[in-house]
Amino acid sequence: MDLIKLTEDIVLSIVEDKNMVAVKEFETENEKEILIQILVAEKDMAQVIGKNGRTINAIKTIVQASSFTKDNKQVKINIDSI
Repeated sequence: MDLIKLTEDIVLSIVEDKNMVAVKEFETENEKEILIQILVAEKDMAQVIGKNGRTINAIKTIVQASSFTKDNKQVKINIDSI
């Protein structure tokens, strides 16, 4: 499965304002690394991050596991509000 699509599907299932979600992949200097940027509405930031960062850490774990089965690349995820 595409890592960007997987990340977007997970985030869309969590947020209220689905129209404000944007997930993009950025190139890094390290070819064994993928940087995924998640943009959500400011009011949805707490939902995506979760208490003590548990939700975003779970998202990172799922996407990283998917990467290991396909590309074997290290995944880094940044989240910001629009």
